[in-house]
Amino acid sequence: MLKRLALVCALGLLPANLPAQVTAIRAGRLIDPETGRATAGAVILVEAGKITAAGAGVAVPADAAVVDLSDLSVLPGLVDAHTHLGLTYKDIPEHNYYYLTYVMDGTPLRAIQAASNGIQLLNSGFTVVRDLGNNALYTDTAQRVAIEQGWIPGPTIVNSGLIIGGKGGQFWPTPEMAKQHAVVYPEYLEADTRDEIVKAVRENMLFGAKVIKICVDCKPWGYSVDEIELFVSEAAKGGLKVAGHVQTADGASRAIEAGIWSIEHGFALTEEHHRLMAQKGIFLASTDTPFTAYHGTKAEMEKNAAQLRSAWKNGVKITFSTDMDYYTTGNDMSRGELTINFLLTWKAAGIPNADILKAMTITGYACAQVEGERGPIRPGLAADIIAVRGNPLEDIDALRDVRFVMKDGLVFKRDGVMTPEKFFHAGPAYGWRKR
Repeated sequence: MLKRLALVCALGLLPANLPAQVTAIRAGRLIDPETGRATAGAVILVEAGKITAAGAGVAVPADAAVVDLSDLSVLPGLVDAHTHLGLTYKDIPEHNYYYLTYVMDGTPLRAIQAASNGIQLLNSGFTVVRDLGNNALYTDTAQRVAIEQGWIPGPTIVNSGLIIGGKGGQFWPTPEMAKQHAVVYPEYLEADTRDEIVKAVRENMLFGAKVIKICVDCKPWGYSVDEIELFVSEAAKGGLKVAGHVQTADGASRAIEAGIWSIEHGFALTEEHHRLMAQKGIFLASTDTPFTAYHGTKAEMEKNAAQLRSAWKNGVKITFSTDMDYYTTGNDMSRGELTINFLLTWKAAGIPNADILKAMTITGYACAQVEGERGPIRPGLAADIIAVRGNPLEDIDALRDVRFVMKDGLVFKRDGVMTPEKFFHAGPAYGWRKR
């Protein structure tokens, strides 16, 4: 029978691509982070990687493959809106010193680190990330393309390519470093004039960036309002938005006035900045580092928590963002576990569970500009679905134990165990033209 079917397909008498099987997911409770509501006994139907139906009244087709999550809470995948998959600075051997990390870990090694980190994040339920620079020579683009073509599993990546800044980027290099580009490049694209700004934006877009990241004020002189507006207008020609590394109050004021898409870090943001950001709809990726046994300080965390609460109180569109890029010898936590541990700062800020979950999903999708394709569990969107034991609307720490992960309709994790074999292909199964 199989031989006859193959022959018929070959002769063109039947379509070669037979209909995809429907998967039916039975959810104990279906969480909608946008409304903060949970629906009991819902069913989600998935076909060809997309959600076709979701809700309490959805019938299970007779021929569907059933995934029983009736004892779990089912919700959309999580978002880290500011991370660095291709960077891991370490206490050994480089003593957490960026210069040495860039010298010792070249682009090929960091690409492999990025692939591993992406798999670890997906295992912890992160199905979308914005990867914002410090990824050597476009390892972020390579990883994104590899995932989109079907070589490896990983989250949907919205990547920036090289960070664009004035001479030296975030570094204060020696003349040898700066002039010979021995260290500054490839971590940064230097742009000090209007022509250089245009060229840098276009170069990043050419090499696969999906968002443009700039150093607004990494040097005392920084970028002016006019220069930031030039970044915004030039990026818009490629359909991209601009994310700005901001570390001073003056830099924040210039970025807000210029209408930047998102402010990254925002160490010196004031309550007035937060009010202005809310009025203009500017996203905040505040990278709120917690105090733990392996990183950070109590004072730093308290400051981060206070600023995070101010942003939330003033209605800023806050995203869950970590700037996760470090490893401490002897710490056996995965990159995903290190990332989810940033919940400590959000809890210290006293932000309600429902608002934390919304920041980790709905606001993150919007900031990453993927909300039209994936995110909420709605018909027509990509089937990026996770499940946890508890109810994150009541206890946000339920997100620390992700038992099930589906990405683009493929099961990556089941019963708490990764099962990623269907994500690996011997070629670009989803099309080599993805760039």
